[in-house]
Amino acid sequence: MLQEDNKWYACWFDTPYYHILYKDRDYAEAQLFMDNLTNYLNLPEDAKILDLACGKGRHSIYLNKLGYNVTGADLSENSIAQASKYSNDTLHFKVHDMREPFNEKFDAVFNLFTSFGYFENEEDNLRTLKAICKSLKDDGFAVIDFMNVPHVVKNLVKEEVKQVEGIEFRIKRYIKENYIYKEITFNDKGKEHHFTEKVRALTLEDFEKLMQEAGIYLLDIFGDYRLRKFHPEDSERLIMIFK
Repeated sequence: MLQEDNKWYACWFDTPYYHILYKDRDYAEAQLFMDNLTNYLNLPEDAKILDLACGKGRHSIYLNKLGYNVTGADLSENSIAQASKYSNDTLHFKVHDMREPFNEKFDAVFNLFTSFGYFENEEDNLRTLKAICKSLKDDGFAVIDFMNVPHVVKNLVKEEVKQVEGIEFRIKRYIKENYIYKEITFNDKGKEHHFTEKVRALTLEDFEKLMQEAGIYLLDIFGDYRLRKFHPEDSERLIMIFK
């Protein structure tokens, strides 16, 4: 496994503060997306699904409740430890670097909620795409659910403050050198903390180039969790189905 503990995602995703800040994520919306996605892909009832960069496993747990055999994988040991509390015979969690293919093959690989584009080196994004495809069965499908960059840029909230569990999170967002940054600063128990989220501003055209280089077939594109048509300027999400 590649070790990059000095990278922002290895540090920030492994802190309890990450989960505090994002505790109010919309579970109903996530479940609606999984319902729509699995119906669209027409997966077999006992399909094996890999939830890549699963975090604490909210999608994995719901997919398992739908009857699928699910493996959740994430680089964060803390997140996997939390998710593993929900493990059963058909739900497993593993610490795993998404740039490395799995030893087993899946009917579907899901990379959800903008869990791509963290790496400094563009080659690592290509490696990730290739690893996803190597982890698929011959008739399997992969899904990347990414932000739609033009929509994000147009609606960027440059500064905001969020109060969560008594902590005041001060958030700044900006765009620099083709990355979208989120600076998060807060004080807890008398100590000042600062973390940075940094995601490459990959557009559909960028993904198409990467996929072409990786020998991947882009099958369909959607613009939201209801799987409505993708509009380059206005869609909230960029959801790509490929193999």
